[in-house]
Amino acid sequence: MTIGAVCKALALEFPDITISKIRYLEDQKLLTPRRTPGGYRLYSAGDVARLRTILRLQRDEFLPLRVIRQELASGRSEEEVAAPVVLPGDGVARAKRRPMIATTQPGGAYSLEDVVEETRADPKLVHELRDYGIIAGQQSGGTIWFDDTEREIVRATVELARYGVGGRNLRVFRTSADREAQLLQQILAPSLRSRNPERRREAIDALENLATVATHLKHLLLVRDLRRLVG
Repeated sequence: MTIGAVCKALALEFPDITISKIRYLEDQKLLTPRRTPGGYRLYSAGDVARLRTILRLQRDEFLPLRVIRQELASGRSEEEVAAPVVLPGDGVARAKRRPMIATTQPGGAYSLEDVVEETRADPKLVHELRDYGIIAGQQSGGTIWFDDTEREIVRATVELARYGVGGRNLRVFRTSADREAQLLQQILAPSLRSRNPERRREAIDALENLATVATHLKHLLLVRDLRRLVG
């Protein structure tokens, strides 16, 4: 499989998977796909299974890459990591995982050093992102901790920084995200505030679906506008 095909194959379970993320894992020596004479990556079924294991360990067990490397070296396989299950009445395979939209305040899992190591970010960039409110972190025991979502935000901004996009420029993304979050929350506000646990769970599922659709819509609008610019 090509790297693009791998992304498509894993997108259902890992909506935030990107080509750059897969390449980063390769740079970290966690993946070693075969290369064609022309330099293109080709992933075997074993490569894809290994990648799926890495992503699940990141998502479900919040392990840093250095620990994942040790787990894989010790022989931990895909079968030993929680696999997707099909729920009754649901035609879509879902993973046994923490929901994309957490119902509680996310706890810190990564120190500044961890974030810098895994994302290759300049520490100054991380501080700049905090100054502009792109990420926040949580203070505990004299150390600032970042959750997995904020770590991935830093990873994305590192890619943007290559094109000269700095923290100041990212405020437009933060403003847009805040407005979208408020809109989606207003749509489901009564159910989200419900004291009925089942109704609240259904509202959280609906909120996650709305967020996915909204993200796709925003992507399509951006593609349309960019095509007009270069057309």
